[in-house]
Amino acid sequence: MSEPKIIRVKDVMKSTFSCIDGAATISDALKEMKASGTSVLIVNKRHDDDEYGMITSGDIARQVLAKDRAPDRVNVYEIMTCPVIQVRPEMDIRYCSRLFATYNLVRVPVVEHGKVIGMVSPNSLVLDGLYKIC
Repeated sequence: MSEPKIIRVKDVMKSTFSCIDGAATISDALKEMKASGTSVLIVNKRHDDDEYGMITSGDIARQVLAKDRAPDRVNVYEIMTCPVIQVRPEMDIRYCSRLFATYNLVRVPVVEHGKVIGMVSPNSLVLDGLYKIC
């Protein structure tokens, strides 16, 4: 019986992603999302002992739009998720997929040596990962 082929997160991650400062406003975040064509932004660390955060268009819809808050008066840090679940580039995509299923995740940053090097999504796990197995 042959060993199953292992596909690593680094093989399916997207290396392009956008970041924003936590002190930026939601208006700034929306502009960045539109300019970069994404619905997810990584929130930069403030210092070495901080953790990465993340903000999604869904967060903005629930925390700003639905509550009738002014986007230019709400800061990213007020509604971001922090800390975020992160994965290593060497992780097997089967384990990464379990994280997505268990925690109902949208995107996960790929972190190596304390720096974000990419993003992974359920689509990339299934479409890119399973394609390589078949």
